[in-house]
Amino acid sequence: MKITRRNFVKAGVIAGSGVLTNQLTPSNLLGRLSSKPSGPIVISTWDFGKKANTKTMELLQNNANSLDAVEAGINVIENDPTVNTVGYGGLPDEDGIVTLDAAIMDWKRNAGSVAAIESIKNPVSVAKLVMQKTKHVMLAGDGAKKFALENGFKEENLLTEESKNAWLEWKTKYPRGTNRVDSKNHDTIGMLAIDKSNNLSGGVSTSGLAFKIHGRVGDSPIIGAAMFIDNEIGGACATGNGEFVMKTVGTFLIVEKMREGLSPQKACEFAIQRIYKNSKNESNIQIGYLAIDKNGEYGAFSLYKGFVYSLTTPGKNVVVNSDYLVK
Repeated sequence: MKITRRNFVKAGVIAGSGVLTNQLTPSNLLGRLSSKPSGPIVISTWDFGKKANTKTMELLQNNANSLDAVEAGINVIENDPTVNTVGYGGLPDEDGIVTLDAAIMDWKRNAGSVAAIESIKNPVSVAKLVMQKTKHVMLAGDGAKKFALENGFKEENLLTEESKNAWLEWKTKYPRGTNRVDSKNHDTIGMLAIDKSNNLSGGVSTSGLAFKIHGRVGDSPIIGAAMFIDNEIGGACATGNGEFVMKTVGTFLIVEKMREGLSPQKACEFAIQRIYKNSKNESNIQIGYLAIDKNGEYGAFSLYKGFVYSLTTPGKNVVVNSDYLVK
């Protein structure tokens, strides 16, 4: 169906009134979210998530908990220089500096994140240590780097020749101060996993928008924006233009709609509709959401065509095209 103002507004009214297909009421929500273990299952953003999922599933099948498995899976992408939107090899900001954001959250509602960290290859692992070793949730910039070095991480050059050349080419096209970011490079790795104990964890990691203003922080380290976990209900993660995810607190919204009884699919659709309502005059943006509930039921939805996600169970490891709103 082609999205028009008439049918979009109609859909929004229906959603706002609570009349949604497959919606459950709070009274029968617990019937859908049984205590029967559904794991292990892993879902992550983009096709490169398939490699990350492979590692995560390997650990889950060997009885690792979901937190450690998510961290290890995301590390795979952080260490891969061919993925220029995450970790080592990520495209730099307008000053040619690679700055990274990451967050992680476990089934006990513990969370940690780092923002605008430089020269550290595995920011999601630093985020995990922030969660485990401090009374804070987020560390940023030089403080995050100092904490990482004090805890055994090594300072490394994250700018590969490929990413450096892409930055130099960009500089010839756009004078400093134009704030012309590359909207095609915003592919955060976001992952949600349920382990054999039916406990859910999630994580995200990114180098952010390519050629952003130095110091820009996106949605990835913001708990409730790019990722949120509630072990009673489920979890969600996001990818895309983080400013729009932050302004709608997207993944928290999805989990809360699931708490009200929406399926993961319908909750993702609701959150994308919320963004579309507030940003339909914007161009060159893309948002994709993933969600999973405690039964292992999952959903995915994006603003425009092109979002894919990776799904892994003990019996399969596949890349799936997400449905989308504007057609």
